[in-house]
Amino acid sequence: MIDQFINFVIRPPRAEYNPDQYLWEKDFTLAGKKFKRQDLELRNGRGHILKCSHYMPSPFPDDTSLPCVIYCHGNSGCRADANEAAVILLPSNITVFTLDFSGSGLSDGNYVSLGWHESDDLKVVVSYLRSNEQISRIGLWGRSMGAVTSLLYGAEDPSIAGMVLDSAFSNLFNLMLELVDVYKIRLPKFTVKVALQYMRHVIQKKAKFDIMDINALKVAPKTFIPALFGHAKGDKFIQPHHSDLISNSYAGDKNVIKFDGDHNSSRPQFFYDSVSIFFHNVLHPPQVSPRKYEKYYDLGDLQVDSGIDESLLYEIIGGQSLGMDTASTSTSSAPRSILTTDFVGDYLPGIVPEVGKVNDVNTGSVQEKASGEREECCSYTSSNRESWGRCSSLGSDIEPFPDCTTSNDSVTLKVLATPLRTTKNARPAAEKKKVPVSVKKSGRDKLEKLEALSQRLRLCILKRVRHKRNHSS
Repeated sequence: MIDQFINFVIRPPRAEYNPDQYLWEKDFTLAGKKFKRQDLELRNGRGHILKCSHYMPSPFPDDTSLPCVIYCHGNSGCRADANEAAVILLPSNITVFTLDFSGSGLSDGNYVSLGWHESDDLKVVVSYLRSNEQISRIGLWGRSMGAVTSLLYGAEDPSIAGMVLDSAFSNLFNLMLELVDVYKIRLPKFTVKVALQYMRHVIQKKAKFDIMDINALKVAPKTFIPALFGHAKGDKFIQPHHSDLISNSYAGDKNVIKFDGDHNSSRPQFFYDSVSIFFHNVLHPPQVSPRKYEKYYDLGDLQVDSGIDESLLYEIIGGQSLGMDTASTSTSSAPRSILTTDFVGDYLPGIVPEVGKVNDVNTGSVQEKASGEREECCSYTSSNRESWGRCSSLGSDIEPFPDCTTSNDSVTLKVLATPLRTTKNARPAAEKKKVPVSVKKSGRDKLEKLEALSQRLRLCILKRVRHKRNHSS
């Protein structure tokens, strides 16, 4: 059992993967921009070959340098774990470098050291990037073992601009003591420390490092690099108090974010938003060139054949006849509400004549789109500069940008409703045909017209669902 626990520390399951299947493609498109994956090999101080990948714009801009974030994976991870980091950071003009540490993935080496030898591997990568004139500032993003690796290296290199530390452990020896209780290893209490001392010597002989040297609490008081700590509340492998201990003794600027989940669960969107904000503030990437998007009314996530708040659709179709000011329209994902407290049925006489016209215009625009124009749906908030204030942990009340998802029961899609040019074209004709309503409609007539308009809107929405959208890779 002790031998199994030793292998659990220095020889966890090793990730075996095909880079062409599990990494981003050599050339890919993200948020309307073209990027490339450059694979390379570096050699560490022990002679091991490190398999690395660098994600960058294609082509790389000649007139400016870009910052880079090095992603450091966990003890059973590999460079494929950086795929999410690439999606979050690349649209913000931040390149992403990732590697398989020695003893992990496709790199050389037989054992991992939970941060000790990995910090030397990280030093080789930083030196390589420092020699590249196209790279400006450098940041670190580590998870579990990778977070401790970043801490150990950051204590020696204050030139690092910032670090994101996800699920770091404070002390390896104490962590091993906790794991004995978590995994209910049946050893008498008085023999646990004796067994750990035996394991210490075995690990030192096999993996060439001392488990007592891996102590983040020793380096935290002398590290001044801005840091963002993250930890899952339900993490049983590395419990949340480890991040609290490191944060309390950390000398630099810091912020701690707790979220639901466990050690290996996917991180929530607001955490990724916080990471995007953090790296934008510390790395100062060049401003993303503005793109000429049309302004759209955004309905957020809309489920077909499910209950829909039709008052919101009246706002979209009725446009300015409901008192909406088109000049104040923005690309924010928050649904806009009708600027009145009156019953929506009172506006039906003014809305119904416009429905047919809007539907005809939309049909024509869909055919134009199908003839060659590419239409995109951005599903990551980090690609939108305005979304960096949406992090709930930093005091914003705006909800994260909803993603485009599909399920077996219903289809959830990102609906970009009628462009402003459509409502502008339909407005003059509607204004010419305004007829004052002299007879007050009964409540039953209002409900009938409401139901008729509801059916018509559903048909219009279903037509838009059949239109194929080209999503970002």
